[in-house]
Amino acid sequence: MEPLGGASFTLDFMAGAITLGYLVAALFFLRFWRNTGERLFVAFGVAFVLLALNQFIATYLEAGDERTVYAYSLRVAGFILILWAVIEKNLRGR
Repeated sequence: MEPLGGASFTLDFMAGAITLGYLVAALFFLRFWRNTGERLFVAFGVAFVLLALNQFIATYLEAGDERTVYAYSLRVAGFILILWAVIEKNLRGR
């Protein structure tokens, strides 16, 4: 007997927890941006919102396979945004 619906329930629960974690991280970065005005923080905040949206869509579409490319395009956009923000911050600092 599997508790609370089994593996599917556990995977959905973990996907929700990960989505919530991304959203909490986004809120922290957006709060840091509001306090400092630093563009790096807003870029990180938006990137984490994209990661949360990606996690939600991938779970909703049941795209548990990494070969489902269209479900993970937001993740790529989030990582590119983070990479751009770090590079831009380092170049602007010189």
